[in-house]
Amino acid sequence: MSEVFEGYERQYCELSANLSRKCNSASLLPSGEEKRAKLSEINSGLDDCDNLVRKMDLEARSLQPSVKAMLLAKLREYKSDLNKLKKEFKRAMSGNPNQVNHDELLEAGLADTHAVSANQRDRLSMSVERLDQSGDRIKESRRTVLETEEIGISILEDLHQQRQTLLHAHDKLHGVDDAIDKSKKVLASMSRRITRNKWIAGSLIAALVLAIILIISFKVFHH
Repeated sequence: MSEVFEGYERQYCELSANLSRKCNSASLLPSGEEKRAKLSEINSGLDDCDNLVRKMDLEARSLQPSVKAMLLAKLREYKSDLNKLKKEFKRAMSGNPNQVNHDELLEAGLADTHAVSANQRDRLSMSVERLDQSGDRIKESRRTVLETEEIGISILEDLHQQRQTLLHAHDKLHGVDDAIDKSKKVLASMSRRITRNKWIAGSLIAALVLAIILIISFKVFHH
């Protein structure tokens, strides 16, 4: 609870009890200077009570909703107590009970009207607070959606770049496959040529050997 509110509350309770005793004593006094002085003192005290109630009201409405609701409920009791003090003050002032009863009836009607208005203000204030909280939640949700959307766009861009990289690598692999196929064909052609050249060289060597044998044999038989 607010220490400021508690300070005002203590002052009000002390002043209220004191004023109630003064009203009782003033009502027993006969009309005269002493009674007028007492009534003037009570009237000044009632003004102080009004100021304290207003201060408590302002302090309560500046606090968090959970604390504010409890303090406003207590404040309604103090306002009711203050109205009773004012009635006691009027009884002490007036010597006509009928007039006092008439005034009390009017004040009761006005008090009911003020109570309804106060309740309506409290409900309106709570509704405004709920709307503000809902607005904050909507803003937070919208900010989260925007952040999620930005992350999604970033991921899509990364995926697109990766796809382009994969396509480029795939094209390079096709080029490598083509180069390998061409190399295989060249190597096969070279292998065939080498094999053919080996046969030709072997044939030439065999022919030379045969020719040498024939020449040697011819020389031997004709010597």
